[in-house]
Amino acid sequence: MIEGSVREPLRRFLRDRGFERFVVVADANVANYAHDLTRGLRGRIGLLPFALGERRKTLATVQEVLESLMRSGADRGTAIVGVGGGVASDLFGFAASIFMRGVPYLHVATSLVAMVDAALGGKTGVDLPSGKNLAGTFRDPVAVFAWVDSLRTLPYRHLREGLAEIVKAAIIEGGDLFNSLEVLAPHPFWRWPWESIVADAQQVKLAIVHDDREERGMRELLNLGHTFGHAIERASSYRVSHGAGVSIGLRGAGLLALRTGRFSRDDHLRVITLLTLLGMPAVTREAPEAIFAAMQMDKKKRAGTLRFVLPRAIGDVEYGVHVRDSAVRRVLERLRIPPGGDEFR
Repeated sequence: MIEGSVREPLRRFLRDRGFERFVVVADANVANYAHDLTRGLRGRIGLLPFALGERRKTLATVQEVLESLMRSGADRGTAIVGVGGGVASDLFGFAASIFMRGVPYLHVATSLVAMVDAALGGKTGVDLPSGKNLAGTFRDPVAVFAWVDSLRTLPYRHLREGLAEIVKAAIIEGGDLFNSLEVLAPHPFWRWPWESIVADAQQVKLAIVHDDREERGMRELLNLGHTFGHAIERASSYRVSHGAGVSIGLRGAGLLALRTGRFSRDDHLRVITLLTLLGMPAVTREAPEAIFAAMQMDKKKRAGTLRFVLPRAIGDVEYGVHVRDSAVRRVLERLRIPPGGDEFR
């Protein structure tokens, strides 16, 4: 549900679905909002704030959440309402999926990345020391509420996380979505029609997930830019944020597609220009060998071989692509150099 104000829709949903008891789990950064959102709603038995962030997206934090749920008095008939961004939806959704073998979970998305990506599609999980999102479940939330009014006041560094996922969706979809981003990119974000942008990006993901919920095939399309991006995040010890990693990764996927004869220079330049207009990064400081080593833990590997998601055109993306290591290493070297006139060497 895409809403300007979430309180009344959430209240109606809890009432209409017969959830008589619920616990609110929230990113500590939005705990005050979570309190105001659910204050006075019948059935709330607790509000549990947790310090989150990518470095806290671990099994140890999940255990903290589970123990806190037990202390709150939650049981198998208790719904869990999560409030926060992408890390919150991944981690709280995972905790709900395993608490007493699974209880109903609702998420109130307070960040752009949660609205258009993380909270949708039923993927939950946490990072392991070996890599990102290597422990998790497929468990759909019973509802996701997108608080779009918050986007007009969020600092750019927070919007960037979701913008990378929206650009990814636009490359997959092409057509009106990509064109609209090109038109909007020079304008300040407070003027953007966020309701329609969020809805369009959601539809791209939901249509793909509908046909491949457990990522046995075409759902891999949604990992465009992520093989590079996740590896850059890990190689930086998560100093590079997810949105920044995916943005750099989209350039990396384009360069790799160029090197393997899949992508046109014109389309690649359109993507780079859009990322630049949005103020998104296209360069990493991390060493190529460190990124390549981190790639070896990518979930899409099969029989020890990396598989990439690469664009053939804006609106035409291919998954399950095998590429020589030498080509990947060459692209990683290019990602340390800003795009310019020598982008295609």
